[in-house]
Amino acid sequence: MTITLEVAAGVGTIRLDRPPMNALDVATQDRLRELATEATDRPDVRAVILYGGEKVFAAGADIKEMQVMDHAAMIARSRGLQDAFTAVARIPKPVVAAVTGYALGGGCELALCADYRIAADNAKLGQPEILLGLIPGAGGTQRLSRLIGPSKAKDLIFTGRMVKAEEALSLGLVDRVVPAAEVYGQAHAWAAKLAQGPAIALRAAKECVDAGLEADIDTGLTIERNWFAGLFATEDRERGMRSFVEEGPGKAKFL
Repeated sequence: MTITLEVAAGVGTIRLDRPPMNALDVATQDRLRELATEATDRPDVRAVILYGGEKVFAAGADIKEMQVMDHAAMIARSRGLQDAFTAVARIPKPVVAAVTGYALGGGCELALCADYRIAADNAKLGQPEILLGLIPGAGGTQRLSRLIGPSKAKDLIFTGRMVKAEEALSLGLVDRVVPAAEVYGQAHAWAAKLAQGPAIALRAAKECVDAGLEADIDTGLTIERNWFAGLFATEDRERGMRSFVEEGPGKAKFL
């Protein structure tokens, strides 16, 4: 298998394993979509980690595979490529990317699909497609600009340059930089904590932020209002408020 889903104590790890660089060929893309759907549907998965191993996150698409594809072939494939990444972005649970080594091209785009990104201090990220006479095709032009702003995104996309972890942090491309040996552990701690949280409220929060960013403020507020009121029908809301009143804040258990 080039990619797997391993689940333990509510945390699902989607692990890329296609040595040496975790190149994202068509088979890996399709499997990624399948596992993202599985992580979405499985009730025992309450938070997700995207991980490429200790040495590299993912160095991008399989260029040798793409080189032989003509215009017609890529028209037929490009939707499948985007759908695989969109399936990850739409997992309705907290998702963290644990980024080690290179996260370039499709690898960077995969990290962009997460809600939070923890990078190794030796990580390098970028969208180098322009150096091939291309543009990002797995969501990079859209998700990167929404994350770090259009001018910074255009700089990375226009030049194709790689950025080291500290610059990625300053750009807002990653959220935390840690020693390489600690990347997965810290990502797991982030995911494990949220896996103990109120699953429906977390889903609501993610949908409100993501959907609201694609809409005008009034539509976003409507989405928020409907979810906020709807959560009053959940057992987690009853448990959380009862615990607050009886025990004080931050002591509710949702499992």
